[in-house]
Amino acid sequence: MENLQNDLLLRMVNGESTERYPVWLMRQAGRILPEYRAVRSKLSGFIELVTTPELAAEVTIQPVDLLGVDAAIIFSDILVIPEALGLDYEMIEKKGPFFPKTISSMEELNALDKEIDIQERLWYVIEAIKITKRELNGRVPLIGFAGAPWTIFCYMTEGQGSKTFSKAKRLLYADPEFSHALLSKITDATITYLKAQIAAGANIVQLFDSWAGILSPSMYSEFGTKYVSKICDAINEAPVTVFAKGAYYARKELANLNCETIGIDWNMDVKESRELIGPNKTIQGNLDPCALYGSFQTIEEKTKNMLNSFANQRHIANLGHGVYPDINPEKVKCFIETVKGFEKN
Repeated sequence: MENLQNDLLLRMVNGESTERYPVWLMRQAGRILPEYRAVRSKLSGFIELVTTPELAAEVTIQPVDLLGVDAAIIFSDILVIPEALGLDYEMIEKKGPFFPKTISSMEELNALDKEIDIQERLWYVIEAIKITKRELNGRVPLIGFAGAPWTIFCYMTEGQGSKTFSKAKRLLYADPEFSHALLSKITDATITYLKAQIAAGANIVQLFDSWAGILSPSMYSEFGTKYVSKICDAINEAPVTVFAKGAYYARKELANLNCETIGIDWNMDVKESRELIGPNKTIQGNLDPCALYGSFQTIEEKTKNMLNSFANQRHIANLGHGVYPDINPEKVKCFIETVKGFEKN
């Protein structure tokens, strides 16, 4: 067992007693930090940073040094999985990811390379984790992550972000056989990838289902949680967190997953979520990221309101989604310091 100087996050995840709530932020390693922008400015773009292990490790560690968070999360992207499966993507500034080639039929799925070594293709993430672990030297735990199958399916079939993902959803209704086959392929690759991250040193892994909320409850059950559940069942080497953004209707179903932590967004009431999820899982979240645009007094007040709503139960303080890139780092520090200074009852 690794000897961590700060193991608050892992103790909370495992239901052990903690002196305070652990805190970290989704997208904490990113554009809010001038130090991140300095590293990024020397490169051709986001993808070069993701695929350069030494630099990915450097920006992973920055929030630990500069913000004082209780965990690092490896700097990478959920879209490395479709790339490893044979669909290259571009990251277009101010627009987001774009796939020049998409997939929408069994014929196209069968044309993908079947002899894929996920660990070999994603060597740069694994190497970044090893470097990060060495440089962190046990200061805080390291979080690994992947996109959940439905969210990855959205990008592989749609080719870019969308308000409705109607092309992706159309396939669920028009060609469920193809949809299940692609989701299964993504699931198998994700299991291999997460196991490799854990073997390289990730202490905990998180599944991001960013587009969970665009499906109806029955469709999410069939095409979402079914595959998330397979991943949770397969990963037994480290704790798993599942964050299904917008899927407020699925909290009871998510509570039955073989995972330790459920992430909730700012639309999900903490007390109601606890009642639906039950006492045996840790809940992570859920301050509205826009609260960090408020005054320091407002941030402190909103953060304390959230912490009081936890009612001293298993909880990791976080935002209800990733921190927005134009938020003042001092406001982020205010949030973190308010959590760290809050005394549990």
